Amino acid sequence: MNETQHQQTPAEYAEEHYFQNDPRTNRERMLAGDFYISGDDADSARISQQGFTLCDEYYRATVNADPNAGRFLKQLVGSIGEDSYVKPPLFVDYGENIHIGNRTFINMNLTALDVVTITIGDDCNIGPNVQLLTPVHPIDPIPRRDKLEAAKPIVIGDNVWLGGGVIVCPGVTIGNNSVIGAGSVVTKDIPANVVAVGNPCRVIRTI
Repeated sequence: MNETQHQQTPAEYAEEHYFQNDPRTNRERMLAGDFYISGDDADSARISQQGFTLCDEYYRATVNADPNAGRFLKQLVGSIGEDSYVKPPLFVDYGENIHIGNRTFINMNLTALDVVTITIGDDCNIGPNVQLLTPVHPIDPIPRRDKLEAAKPIVIGDNVWLGGGVIVCPGVTIGNNSVIGAGSVVTKDIPANVVAVGNPCRVIRTI
């Protein structure tokens, strides 16, 4: 590492070495699914902090049997349909990039890293301790060391059941009516109307 790198922040170094001809902010790059420098955008930091606060307020209101606890959830996520329920606690990166359809139930300890959009359809059942992870880090160790990050959206179709502890990786789409067995790690798209299990998750039969 040269003297210039010691004097620069990771963001300054990245702007010079990776983003010379890209006038966008890191947040604009992030939302486009392109590489960006995490933690170097004031708007993203503000929205992330707001997300942490709303998750906490939603949890505390639910514990205290506040009949209006759902107002915090509605402020947190980008959209949520009628008769859907998310059982706290839940954990998000931002919250605003999460979209939940109608009549969906999400059990406790959802971790939804919504760097870009996470879309959950109608009539879904999401088990406890599920992780929906959109972030992508470079395989090459040098840009990873330089704190580059990107993300790919996740789409969960209608009437999908994710068993407890399922991990859905960046860029995955799960088709309508499919069932993902507990503890599975979904690394690739899963078609509609199947049962899939394992690590990596594989289709074992049709429905």
